[in-house]
Amino acid sequence: MYKYPNSIPFFKLLLKSSTITRNPIPFHKEGFDKHGDSFSIAPPFAKRVMLTRDAEITMHILRKNHRNYNKSKIQTKFLSKYVGKGLLTSSGDYWLKQRRLIQPAFHKEKLQKLVTIMEITIEKQLENLPTDTKVDLYSMMNQLAFHVVAKSLFNYSSDDHTMHRLQEIIEKLQDFIIREIRQPHKKWWYKVSGLVAKHMELVRESRDIINKIIDERRLSDQEHDDLLDMLLKAKYEEDGTSMTNEQLIDEILIFFVAGHETTANALTFTFHLLAKYPEILKKAVAEVDAIDDHLPPMEKLAQLNYIKNCVEETMRLYPPAWITDRVAIEDDSFADFNIQKGTMIGISFYELHRNSTYWKNPNDFMPERFSEENRKETAGYYFPFGAGPRMCIGNGFALYEMMLSVYVVLKKYRIETDQKTVKIAPLITLKPIDVTLKFTKRTA
Repeated sequence: MYKYPNSIPFFKLLLKSSTITRNPIPFHKEGFDKHGDSFSIAPPFAKRVMLTRDAEITMHILRKNHRNYNKSKIQTKFLSKYVGKGLLTSSGDYWLKQRRLIQPAFHKEKLQKLVTIMEITIEKQLENLPTDTKVDLYSMMNQLAFHVVAKSLFNYSSDDHTMHRLQEIIEKLQDFIIREIRQPHKKWWYKVSGLVAKHMELVRESRDIINKIIDERRLSDQEHDDLLDMLLKAKYEEDGTSMTNEQLIDEILIFFVAGHETTANALTFTFHLLAKYPEILKKAVAEVDAIDDHLPPMEKLAQLNYIKNCVEETMRLYPPAWITDRVAIEDDSFADFNIQKGTMIGISFYELHRNSTYWKNPNDFMPERFSEENRKETAGYYFPFGAGPRMCIGNGFALYEMMLSVYVVLKKYRIETDQKTVKIAPLITLKPIDVTLKFTKRTA
């Protein structure tokens, strides 16, 4: 006998479909407020869909019984069409094989070399910000994050013009992927009008650019200490072979897509919140000023404890990957529910991170939650990078990048905002809308 959480009538979903397409978070919140930490939707002629903000259910699906769950077609089929079959979009044995191969490139000792490249790139990008005027923060952070990923992947491998073109293509693809996912009823029109073909042409161009870089690197005898070097040297355990160009392109495209927009989002929210709360900003600046600027980046990072707390608390309030989904391969039971195979479960990290069952004053920006003495209280309820075997492979990389970016900005500039609230667009990632910030050069 199957048992699901309380159900929202499907017609209610249809009535609100255009609003939900633009921003599903208010609809989710209404469902959770009315029905508790999980609710379901029963579409006609299709399996039930369940939504949850329950930490125990989240751990069950992502960690304890993860083998019984696959990513949905949204993540595998739609995304892979444009960005290939990399870690984010693959599943099963192939995913496991790739994960084992790539994981060592993100170990702490390997990241040390990347962090040096990262710091140089961040310094260069933040050298001459427009001062004494309001600037669009997201586009600045997007530019920064793209260059950090590009330089970390291909240190000195490619010219700025090529990287700029790659950035242009990736952003166009991301926008189109969102339109396709959010407006499935227009799929026929996208095909007939030639939009799909046009974007597939962009996919081919991006793959050609990356392929050329890989071919040049294979012929080079120089050490670059970047991710491409590490990926080229990685060998499969079973037969000692390494990745083909096609596999490398798939993984590199995923790093670009998953690695730059999420970080740009999180940095935009972080600087907005720091500027909004002067007392917190004061503490962050004091920590930055106490650090010797000549220290190697890893030593600086070790001392940026409060900055790390600020970044972590930002990702609690505004998790870049704000929702994920899984589809049950077989029937399953958890909490008070028995679900049928084929059920899709959406896990709202955004709502889970603001759930008053787990968080005191859940909507307040309180970096102290993540201090060493408080950290244990939050451990089981905090999922900025997911959880379990499919937890984001680049979580350490992203955290270091964000901490160093905050360090460099606060060292050089005073930041101010008059925005009390920030608008969000929950697309594939949680995007900030129209966030402005004023930078003023600090004098010694």
